[in-house]
Amino acid sequence: MGKESWPLTIINTERLILRPLQPKDYEHWYAGFSGRLPKQHQYDDGLVSLDHCDHQWFVDLCQRHQQESLNDQFFGLGIFSRQTGQHLGNIDFLTIRRGEHQWAVLGYEIHNQYWRQGFGKESVRAALIAGFERLSYHRIEAAINLDNQSSIGLAQSVGMRKECIRRGFLYENDQWVDHFIYVALPPDLGLIEKPPEIAA
Repeated sequence: MGKESWPLTIINTERLILRPLQPKDYEHWYAGFSGRLPKQHQYDDGLVSLDHCDHQWFVDLCQRHQQESLNDQFFGLGIFSRQTGQHLGNIDFLTIRRGEHQWAVLGYEIHNQYWRQGFGKESVRAALIAGFERLSYHRIEAAINLDNQSSIGLAQSVGMRKECIRRGFLYENDQWVDHFIYVALPPDLGLIEKPPEIAA
């Protein structure tokens, strides 16, 4: 499946559907964010302001995500319950470099009212497999705060491996912060490595 068809791609798991956001998803998306519990720990955003997030804003977001995916820059997916259609969170890939690297960064979030039900592990594992098999990445990494135990546990549970600490890697809360880098390669998920697709 070519990268140009990614905006139409659906990833199904036992309980979830991962797919690009569409304008018709606005009510479920809004309900997911507005139904969040107060902040549970320092790395949880908790309740966020949705004052600017009207339907037209959401339509523009969907269109921007689609264009970014067609440009092989950013692949954003909503995480939905197969049973209820509820929006449970989001997951995305940011392409860092193609060519000989085939390298991307993974981001993920589950709305905190749906924590402790295994949705994070189920969605991240499925997304990693799709990143390797459908987007032809070879290296997918996640940057995690050194004391974010829940995110570290999730990364480890899906087969990602701690590679290093990057010093002063991200600017957060008015300071440069160190992060663990967790990495997955295809063999970590039982997949076969492939040579990169490099244009002649």
